[in-house]
Amino acid sequence: MTPCRALSTLALALALGLLGAGRAAAQDEPAAQPALDADVALRTSQAAVGHQLADHALLDAQGQPVRLSSYRGKPLLVSFIYTGCFQVCPTTTRSLADAVAAAAKVFGADKFNVISVGFNQPFDSPPAMRAFAKQMRIDAPNWDFLSPPAASVDALTRDFGFSYVATPAGFDHVLTVSVVDPQGRIYQQVYGERLPADQLGEPLRRLLRDNPLPADTHFDALVRRVRLVCTVYDAKTGTYRTDYGLLLEVAGGVTFALAMLWFFIGEWRSQRRARRAQAPPAATHEPA
Repeated sequence: MTPCRALSTLALALALGLLGAGRAAAQDEPAAQPALDADVALRTSQAAVGHQLADHALLDAQGQPVRLSSYRGKPLLVSFIYTGCFQVCPTTTRSLADAVAAAAKVFGADKFNVISVGFNQPFDSPPAMRAFAKQMRIDAPNWDFLSPPAASVDALTRDFGFSYVATPAGFDHVLTVSVVDPQGRIYQQVYGERLPADQLGEPLRRLLRDNPLPADTHFDALVRRVRLVCTVYDAKTGTYRTDYGLLLEVAGGVTFALAMLWFFIGEWRSQRRARRAQAPPAATHEPA
């Protein structure tokens, strides 16, 4: 976890006091700075795993109302940002964009959704979130930038286990992406300023493999599961790829199993015919 600070200047307090009769001195003392307790923040974040999220109301980048429940049915990636952050939030969002693009190439952009939520209200308004998305050059159809009402920010962030502290320099907050399952439960928390494709790809792959989308036919779901099983992360390229060698192994295993099944069926039929041939003919009685 890395604190995110929007400004670089720090506030100082001047304390004046008398040190003795006829003598005065002035000295600068640094003011106590609020800080995020990393251990507590991590425990809070992990405690949210498995939690069923409430149906929070938000606004999209065009100012239209949207509810969190509208994203159910597909895996969802959720990041909290504030638009006044000039370094870490943009870096994290660009890293998330790279990971999302890599996942979309393999799993399909229509198979999961992404939302970035501005928690610094009222400053992270729909126009501010729209401008942030444009600055990040993000226009993916499955990615929304949302603004919660100021009164619901605490409940929303608490639901996700997201911790932040306001400081004179901006905000200290947990750098995390929450992976939410299709039923609206937090499945995994992924931490870090930079997100390799496998950190988000693996939980997405597990969710997509274990939770076929309702629109999939049985055949489509089978094909997609085979593809997901045969998808591997390539550390050299930092992306996912289909392991055709594994696919051939699976096909070979299926072919061998079918051949063995056909062999045993043939043996069973041969033995059955042999028993019938060896059986004595049934006795017959001629009328007197």
